[in-house]
Amino acid sequence: MTPFWKLSLIILTLACFACSEGQNSSVNTNLSASAFASKLKELPMAPLLDVRTTEEFISGHLANSLNYDWNSNDFPNQIGKLDKSKPVFVYCLSGGRSSSAARKMRADGFTTVYELDGGILQWRSAGLPETKELSVQSEGMSEADFNKLLETEKIVLVDFYAEWCAPCKKMKLFFDEISAEMADKVLVIRIDTDKNPVLAKAMKIDALPIMHVYKNKNLTWNHKGFADKTLIVSHL
Repeated sequence: MTPFWKLSLIILTLACFACSEGQNSSVNTNLSASAFASKLKELPMAPLLDVRTTEEFISGHLANSLNYDWNSNDFPNQIGKLDKSKPVFVYCLSGGRSSSAARKMRADGFTTVYELDGGILQWRSAGLPETKELSVQSEGMSEADFNKLLETEKIVLVDFYAEWCAPCKKMKLFFDEISAEMADKVLVIRIDTDKNPVLAKAMKIDALPIMHVYKNKNLTWNHKGFADKTLIVSHL
């Protein structure tokens, strides 16, 4: 017969293990789109990571998300700058890359990682909002970050704007229409200069609105001030 003290020790060990497993399962959670949205509202200051490619990110992403490409060599360095003791949200297209990223982060010591089950596909299916505007990084986008956005075979149309700029507000409709009508060959990027002051300074943005068109990473058109849709399209 097993001595009482040994039996007690076994029971205590099993209880502790079960408790630990329960904590991990409650912390490292796969959330449905609606639950993910609710949790984001509860934790508005938590980093939200989109681990898709830059081109996927530009085509539409969750508001206030950071583009940390899972397949990029820079991914470990990017997550290394985050506070591992605080919650982090992660998503991709359908859940595969975000699951891999979340496992990596947990192995690196992140205590709370929330995953979007089914990725942005499920988010869209649920009718939840997304954006194409790049005003997402707290310290602002760097020039190196901007250059990564140009790494595409498509023509890149960049709109430097601000929320208070009246012409910018009028032109937003043009950019939305161009993005929808010419999605097969044009990437439209809108950058809030107030939230990206470092980039605005590096790009010498001294007035608003300003538009750039890039083809094969080369600047082919630079326009300052209001422009109608016809003028913009003529340079694409």
